[in-house]
Amino acid sequence: MKVLLVLAALSVAIIENTLVPFTSLQTVKAFLETEDIPYSVMVKDLQVLLDEENEQRLSAARATEPRTTDDYDYTNYHNGDEIYSFQDMLVAENPKLVSKIVIGQSYEGRPLNVLKFSTGGTNRRGIWINTGIHSREWITQASGTWFAKKIVTDYGRDTALTAILENMDIFLEIVTNPDGYNYSHKTNRMWRKTRKPNPGSSCDGTDLNRNWDAGFGTAGSSGNPCDQTYRGPKAHSESEVKSIVDFVKSHGNLKAFIDIHSYSQRLMYPYGYTATPCNDQRELHDLARKAITDLASLYGTSFRYGSVMTTIYQASGISIDWSYNQGIKYSYTFELRDTGHYGFILPANQILPTAKEAWLALMAIMEHTKDNTN
Repeated sequence: MKVLLVLAALSVAIIENTLVPFTSLQTVKAFLETEDIPYSVMVKDLQVLLDEENEQRLSAARATEPRTTDDYDYTNYHNGDEIYSFQDMLVAENPKLVSKIVIGQSYEGRPLNVLKFSTGGTNRRGIWINTGIHSREWITQASGTWFAKKIVTDYGRDTALTAILENMDIFLEIVTNPDGYNYSHKTNRMWRKTRKPNPGSSCDGTDLNRNWDAGFGTAGSSGNPCDQTYRGPKAHSESEVKSIVDFVKSHGNLKAFIDIHSYSQRLMYPYGYTATPCNDQRELHDLARKAITDLASLYGTSFRYGSVMTTIYQASGISIDWSYNQGIKYSYTFELRDTGHYGFILPANQILPTAKEAWLALMAIMEHTKDNTN
């Protein structure tokens, strides 16, 4: 039995999620109280949630394999192979709107697939969206899959989305960390990092959202390979990051970069590695407010918003700081549901509500990007 603690600092929201064996709980709590470190017990027995989730997955796995994306079960979590199959079906069903680009491969040789939604043209303005950079954040890959279906369903029907696609391309990488995602399904549900071995260490993996060349190696990441926020030996050392970097640079005309995570219900913009406000803070702040207002209009879900540093914690080497420094003004990070009751083990019955409300915020950002870039 393990307990999930959230350690909090008074000046920010969340510092760290910590798994504690039940036999050590009182000792850890006593230490935290002695050191005057605020904490809360978010999940009293993580194994109970894991068992419930696994039973639901096994039940879903007994269902008939989908033949079309209409048959795909968007109300359950799927492994990487199933998501890859979904991508291929979506492309086959919508060849004039969707194509698949393989921008690289993971350490273990899995393809890094990006779906391109385009109505034609060359060197058009683009919007980048990625989900699943941290493998245990399953609600993000599930939401990304739903987003893909939503785009093809609404094109030609929803005037706002149609206008976006008539003027811009959307690039969506659903399984950004395929090795870690596979490992989280087969071996360790709480795995966050990649699976690449670290020379001289018995601990594998790098945190892909500390590996970007933006404040790399400064406070807000770790140089210890055994830590959850291990940044890797150098910026862009990981193929999963380098592939995105190369794609973004070669494209040269991306206007928005959106990195979707869970959990804690936040929408954030740069910076994470410094308290210095970014040059476009006022506009990004106002747009974030608009986006979370639209999001809340569906189910009343409350999101906090602001810069990464002031809204959640200091984090160096993160994706949106790099993209913003590349001149992509509309760089945002989402933290989807929930606020910690289930955490990363969000029940599957929350997939559709989470994806649907997040879509409203995405649409606000994408519409603004369309109307305010050239």
